[in-house]
Amino acid sequence: MTPQEYVQQKASSSGSSFYYAFLFLPQNKRSAITAFYAFCREVDDVVDEVSDTDVASQKLNWWRNEVIQSFNGNPNHPVMQALIPCCNEFQITQNHLLSVIEGCQMDLVQTRYLDFQALSKYCYLVASVVGEVSSLIFGSTQPSTTEYAHKLGLAFQLTNIIRDVGEDALRGRIYLPINELQQFDVKAHEILQRINSDRFTKLMQFQCDRAKGLYREAYALLTEQDKRAQKPGLMMASIYSKLLEEIEQDGFPVLNHRVSLTPLRKFWLAWRVQALGRF
Repeated sequence: MTPQEYVQQKASSSGSSFYYAFLFLPQNKRSAITAFYAFCREVDDVVDEVSDTDVASQKLNWWRNEVIQSFNGNPNHPVMQALIPCCNEFQITQNHLLSVIEGCQMDLVQTRYLDFQALSKYCYLVASVVGEVSSLIFGSTQPSTTEYAHKLGLAFQLTNIIRDVGEDALRGRIYLPINELQQFDVKAHEILQRINSDRFTKLMQFQCDRAKGLYREAYALLTEQDKRAQKPGLMMASIYSKLLEEIEQDGFPVLNHRVSLTPLRKFWLAWRVQALGRF
C-alpha cells in the first residue's frame, strides 16, 4: 500500500463529515487535506483507543519525534510520507502539527475545564489549528480568513462536545465548563451517570446558542475574495450546523443517544454548497 492509498483509506473509513468536503477539491488540494486529516486521525486515535495513559503518552511522543524527523527530511510513517510533500506548497508548518499533538496530550491529563476560556485553549489546539491548516490548503489570501478558520474550528469542536457528552462521560470526561454546570445547577455525577433533567437541557441549550453564534461570527469574517476557495469549509459548516440543529430539535438526547446524519444527507448538504452556494 502506498502512502497515498494509506491516507485515503484512513480518511474514508472514518465516516467523518470532513471527507465529504474533500470530494470536490482539485487533486493537489485533495491529496494535501486527505493526508493532513489522516494525521489528525492518527494522533486522535491514540487518545481514544489506548486505555493506558502512559502508553498513549509514549505514542504521542513518538508522533512528536516523527513530525520533527519528517520536517528534517526523513519521514517514516506513511501519513508523514504523504503529507510532507504538500507542506511547502500549502505553508503547513511543524508547529501546526505539534499543536494538534499538544491538544491530544491534554486529553490524557485533563478531564475537566474550569471555564470557557480554559476550554477554548484546548479547542484552539485540536480544532482551530486544524481549521487554519485546512483554510491554507483550500486557499487563503486575506488575514481575516485565518480568524474565520479559527472561529469555525471552535464552532465545530463545540458541536462535537455537545454531540458526544454521553460518550465522553463513559470515558470519565466532561468538556462542559465547570462554572457553567454550576450556573445551571447540573452536577458532574449526573452527567457521568447520564441522568437527564430539565436543568441539563437548559445547560445544553446554552451551549448550543453559543455554538450557533460562533458559526455566524465565522461566516461574517469570510470575505468575498476567499469565499469561493473556502467552499469545502463551508460544506463542513453546513453539515455541522445541520447536525447541531437536529440535536436541538430532538431536545438534546445526547447523554444516551448519539445524533448523526446519514452519509447521503451529508453528501447532499456538501453538494448543495458546491453547486448552489447555499448552506
